[in-house]
Amino acid sequence: MREDRFEVRLREYIDAQVPIIYIDSFDDNKIDELILQVTGSRRVWEWNEMDGCVDRKKVENGKYTSIHSSLDAEKNLYEWIRYGVREEEFDRKILIIKDIHTYLEDPKLVALLKNACLRIEAGVLETTFIFISPIVRVPKELEKYMVLLREDFLDEGEIRRVISSFMSENDLGSLYERLLDEIVVAFKGLSELEIETILALDVSSRGKVDRDTIQLVVEQKQQMIRKAGILEMIPVSEGLEDIGGLDNLKEWLEKKAVILKDMAKAKKYGVELPKGVLIAGIPGCGKSLNAKASAKLFEVPLLKLDMGRLMGKYVGESEANLRQAILLAEAIAPCVLWVDELEKAFAGIGGNGGGAEVTTRLFGQFLTWMQEKKSAVFVVATANDIMKLPPELVRKGRFDEIFYVKLPQKKERRKIFEIHIRKRRPGDLQNLDIGKLVEKTDGYSGADIEGVVKDGIENAYVKGKPCVDTEDILTAVSETHSLNEVMREDIEKLEKEYKERKFKCASRSK
Repeated sequence: MREDRFEVRLREYIDAQVPIIYIDSFDDNKIDELILQVTGSRRVWEWNEMDGCVDRKKVENGKYTSIHSSLDAEKNLYEWIRYGVREEEFDRKILIIKDIHTYLEDPKLVALLKNACLRIEAGVLETTFIFISPIVRVPKELEKYMVLLREDFLDEGEIRRVISSFMSENDLGSLYERLLDEIVVAFKGLSELEIETILALDVSSRGKVDRDTIQLVVEQKQQMIRKAGILEMIPVSEGLEDIGGLDNLKEWLEKKAVILKDMAKAKKYGVELPKGVLIAGIPGCGKSLNAKASAKLFEVPLLKLDMGRLMGKYVGESEANLRQAILLAEAIAPCVLWVDELEKAFAGIGGNGGGAEVTTRLFGQFLTWMQEKKSAVFVVATANDIMKLPPELVRKGRFDEIFYVKLPQKKERRKIFEIHIRKRRPGDLQNLDIGKLVEKTDGYSGADIEGVVKDGIENAYVKGKPCVDTEDILTAVSETHSLNEVMREDIEKLEKEYKERKFKCASRSK
């Protein structure tokens, strides 16, 4: 088995006698195997809810040997740790504890572990606790004594070896090179256990591995998103053709689509993977629609990151949630990650108090990822008020480009009217005076225009009219206050700010 970075770091932390190594993983068998490899001749004990205390390096008849002593009293974790530390039974041993996260809510157990860490730090006790759990919880009392460790993703070569090994072991022959490449890319972000499970499931149900296997991988990744509960997978039906105007932004996205649809070829040519785009501007002018249309254009899933879902009650939990969200997005990649209302997500940065400190740490973590990101996760961040965003976020290198969206101009308003009327009453479009509607809606946002179209159609229906005419929609216009009326000062201030910062306008000049 390869000695990857995870294995190297695990060995280094054990050699350095770090009191607690917290491994974020659900693949216990693989982690156990790695621990036994790196610990050499050292004794390794494990505590789990099923067996109590067992000696991991003593196997009889295929079973690990239970340690029958006071240590195993009623299989109680608290008593086991208390006795083992007090009587020095843990000295010169590696102690694995499975599924620790539920126990870390007990303040007595946390206090006990802290006492053990103090003894390790003082040199009185020579041991290392290794926690293995798919959920990370870091009580503040243990934060300084603990390091977090997570397995690296398999690279393409390693995924290829897992697939080839599975095919050989099951006498399935070999795959065509191009198909193998496609399946390898589909499996990126999954563990060795998950890859082998999916392959076994496919062979069990269909008797082969082929292009249809990719769909099974996609379904597995969708399951990952739903089960994690941090990201939301958004169904996409809207495309660029559903957006009225914003031609500069649409043209820019179409260029990025050429790269994302053949990343291997682009990379070979020397082109770097796109990082993403920040779209700022007033509400109701198509920012969210652009996020959805981007995913459809790129032919990839759309994931939405809600920063509110990340906040946890334990020290380090919010940061761990963001790490998990990023890892999930990278597992699903290629994909679009939509971060809506970015200015609200990072509100309070630099302030005082626990909440502000957590937000500041999350912000720093997000910035670092955006700066160093090498995965095919295309970030579409949207913001209503760019002035509330920290200057570090809009610095060159975070996003490939920053666009601002202003109120639609005449040509754009015409297009928006045509899109919404064609969607609802295509037969009435040729009978409507779109030019007159455009003239009467100066200062209206795209959402305003959609609203007056819906109201006009509703009015015509209620009156029992066979078709919708221009007056129906003009009546709805007269009853609607435009966004420019409601937010004139704010809009003027924002537009001035965007121009001063040299952000690109999403719309073409008149």
